[in-house]
Amino acid sequence: MTTVPADLVLHPIGGEERTMEELTSLFHLVLVAIDPYEYESSWILPTAGRILTEFEGADCRVAWLVTAPEDDAKAFLGPWADRILTFCDPDREAIKALEITEIPSLVHIETDMTIVGRAAGWDPAEWKPITDNLAKMMSWSRAVYPRPGDPAPFRGSAALPTAATD
Repeated sequence: MTTVPADLVLHPIGGEERTMEELTSLFHLVLVAIDPYEYESSWILPTAGRILTEFEGADCRVAWLVTAPEDDAKAFLGPWADRILTFCDPDREAIKALEITEIPSLVHIETDMTIVGRAAGWDPAEWKPITDNLAKMMSWSRAVYPRPGDPAPFRGSAALPTAATD
């Protein structure tokens, strides 16, 4: 199991920076990583937003992890930026630390900073075990998806730029 560095700093829109240790001291953290400059993130935005909001009342923290500065994150998310906690990661430091390989991704981090679940790209068959486990751990209702109108499964875009080869 991967453990996230306690000193990893996340940058919330309009808020004070917090370390992973601070963010997970009382609650699990559930992130959906998106990239506003890639089509794949726009395809999953309504579905991921719905999934995150289904866990808002549970004993976990739900959030977007956006690979962009604040202004671009707010422009891309629109009202979702006001509704759901949003962290900006323009340098992709959190993406690296969380070992995210494709965007969009779903990541569930426990209070001891271990990654309990991680799914790359969008595939309900890969996201469901993570959210079902979260629901069980939180004694919460399971999120119901996919629903009509949700996108078909797709691979995400590369989370980290690849080095140019000669």
